[in-house]
Amino acid sequence: MKEAYLYEKLADKNTRCKNCAHYCVIAPNQRGICGVKQNIEGSLFALNYGKAVSVQIDPVEKKPLFHFLPGTQTLSFATAGCNFSCANCQNFGISQEPKKFSQIPGENLPPEKIVAIAQEYKTPSISYTYVEPTIFSEYALDTMKLARAAELKNIWVSNGFMSPESREMIIPWLDANNIDIKSFSDEFYQKNCGGRLQPVLDTAIAMKKAGVWLEITTLVIPTLSDGEENLRAIANFIAKELGTNTPWHVTQFSGMISWKLRKTPNTSVETLKMAYQIGKKAGLKYVYTGNIPGLASDNTFCPKCGALCIKRDGYEITRHDINSKCHACGEFLNIFE
Repeated sequence: MKEAYLYEKLADKNTRCKNCAHYCVIAPNQRGICGVKQNIEGSLFALNYGKAVSVQIDPVEKKPLFHFLPGTQTLSFATAGCNFSCANCQNFGISQEPKKFSQIPGENLPPEKIVAIAQEYKTPSISYTYVEPTIFSEYALDTMKLARAAELKNIWVSNGFMSPESREMIIPWLDANNIDIKSFSDEFYQKNCGGRLQPVLDTAIAMKKAGVWLEITTLVIPTLSDGEENLRAIANFIAKELGTNTPWHVTQFSGMISWKLRKTPNTSVETLKMAYQIGKKAGLKYVYTGNIPGLASDNTFCPKCGALCIKRDGYEITRHDINSKCHACGEFLNIFE
């Protein structure tokens, strides 16, 4: 474990964690909502520091990032824990486990080892993913600094529920971020995730203003987040606040792999096609449907002339662009390599 980077000491040996937007006040010998920050005799410690619970090499498109280092592999890792408790979570085995058991699982992999693995397998980036990386920000930040020194890119896959303090700490070392905007309803966030909407929106805006490459994902859950008004509100927010060049991934929900929504049906293809059209009508240049291979909306088309520039078949891609520009008209495709 390691002393937390963002907290303050309060009276009676209580602590206030400043790592995420919950700002948990934690009494001695207690933990925060994430399950991995514990008050020990009036000081706050990250119990998950250096304890990687999942490490593997993924296509960067799996994050999903379609416009950042396309066609490359990324070293992905996570610790246990999460500051959300989403009913639809598919990684609940690692995200919720520390909230039930006293032992924090994970293999001892210090930041130096994470970077060494990335170098060994020649991945140009490291992804902090699978659970919310904010809850292992100490471990992540130390790794990100070493990665930057080794000329590796840093990618977060995030729920966006960060505090202003953690954003200020992380952004200088971050190259790309895929943030979930799960719904445009604060009620949805409170009931389904145990969080709030506004901090997520604030994080997305802050990332964009700071120049971090940003893509947005919305898991379209039947009866919960598949309404036209909800999807239109998300699309309009992206267009107006983040820019029309920000990719939006609208992805299929699968009840079978969710934590608490196993009786909820899978998202229909028709609903995803509707979401795609909503995004395009809002002026978004790049809208993608996810988790249903074979749809044309999985590909990148030139926003100016409509030419097919990147074809995706699962995680296999065929590129027709020339130096990140449309091969037909020369339009820049907002691809960063």
